[in-house]
Amino acid sequence: MRLPRASGVLLHPTSLPGPFGSGDLGPEARHFVDWLVSAGQRYWQVLPLTGIGPGNSPYMSNSAFAGNVLLVDLAELAQQGWLDAADLVPAPGLDAAAVDFAAMVPFRMQRLQRAAARFAQAGTPEQRAAHDAFAAAHAGWLDDYALFMALSEAHPGRDWCDWPAALAARDPAALAAARGEHGARIAFWTFCQWAFFRQWAALKAYANGRGVELVGDAPIFIAHHSAEVWAQPRLFELDADGRPTVVAGVPPDFFSATGQRWGNPLYRWAEHARDGYAWWVERVRRGFELYDLLRIDHFRGFAAHWEIPDSEPTAVNGRWVPGPGEALFKAVAKALGPLPIIAEDLGVITPDVDALRRKFAFPGMRILQFAFAGDASDRFLPHHHEPDSVVYTGTHDNDTVAGWWATASDHERHFARGYLATDGHDMPWTMIRAALASVADTAIVPMQDVLALPTECRMNFPGQASGWWRWRFQWNQVHPWHAGRLAELGRLYGRHPPGAGAG
Repeated sequence: MRLPRASGVLLHPTSLPGPFGSGDLGPEARHFVDWLVSAGQRYWQVLPLTGIGPGNSPYMSNSAFAGNVLLVDLAELAQQGWLDAADLVPAPGLDAAAVDFAAMVPFRMQRLQRAAARFAQAGTPEQRAAHDAFAAAHAGWLDDYALFMALSEAHPGRDWCDWPAALAARDPAALAAARGEHGARIAFWTFCQWAFFRQWAALKAYANGRGVELVGDAPIFIAHHSAEVWAQPRLFELDADGRPTVVAGVPPDFFSATGQRWGNPLYRWAEHARDGYAWWVERVRRGFELYDLLRIDHFRGFAAHWEIPDSEPTAVNGRWVPGPGEALFKAVAKALGPLPIIAEDLGVITPDVDALRRKFAFPGMRILQFAFAGDASDRFLPHHHEPDSVVYTGTHDNDTVAGWWATASDHERHFARGYLATDGHDMPWTMIRAALASVADTAIVPMQDVLALPTECRMNFPGQASGWWRWRFQWNQVHPWHAGRLAELGRLYGRHPPGAGAG
């Protein structure tokens, strides 16, 4: 689907300011929407809103459908009467510049538990009706998720395949007994999802009302220890005991000489085909309940994916295995119609990957930081861009532009200075200008590049399992000229209506 000529900013909600250890869906998120409007931006792109997994990454979530409960706005829960003023006093250190997961997670979870208990004790009839309606509407994934989370708490540190055999195999009698035994925790996790979805819907309505559309991110794979893999193991490449036989990753690339061994279980695509790809249809359907546009991560995996034996410690000894190709996207289109999907077509892109993307008119991605390592034939250079694409200065996996420039090779520096007609003194904004000037219909800029921040502020480093996902900004870093300059570039390059944005 062809997108209008526009631009936006990439910022995960955890990177917003806030008093409780990380950003959330509260007032700061609305303030950011207002700032986007002042900057003449149409899109706010986020990273996956699912729960975090190992290394605090949302790309290894315990559910493909559930929201990240750590993003729930605690102040709004107090407005509902489920928390009091004392609950909103932040613990020491939670106002630090970087997300401190070790302090933030227990603080937020304790408050969520208090709110759930007070709702259970004193929720109004109207609140209970809204809660029950949500639970009924989302029962297809929520029932398994809430039970899975309760069982994970009851068996800490153990994968679901190491639970008692009857639970791992989902014996109906064992599941019924577990629902009775863990009813309070099931209710807690259901409450948390209701709070998340209710608050996200309100934030989306606010953004849409201000002319801002939300761009979401759907990881192609999910964690082995997740509700969906436990609930439907036949859809994944597992052995009889529920353990992965092969796992996902990518071969050696720009980021790692040994490739990236992600460790996610791979899909048993033949089983998905027998169901008419119903699981994926539902996943995309739910994605568009949350977002206006959806970026599908690792799109090339639908043409062919890198299969790594589970016994291998790195991604070097893998092989390419065909994916479902157009059959999956035909099933999605038949069920849901044409959708504004962005295909993350980075990595080893072969002609079949490009043909698959073009067949369904999904815009691909162009990353400017990748453009200067070679010569004028590089597909990431602006003179090779096409309207049906999305250009980024960098993604969440890249260094910031300032960090990239500080460590760029002599060749990259010489090529970029000549190509961009710059002496290199302000590379973040030079690259922003190049992105917005591109013929690509959509341009997205990470907030770190708007603020010209250094390497220390990058969001993630592929292949490194810890130490990332912690960056936060503060509003005192943002000055009126940031919005004004973005708005002016938008006007110069036709990316928003005349008169929009700051002057």
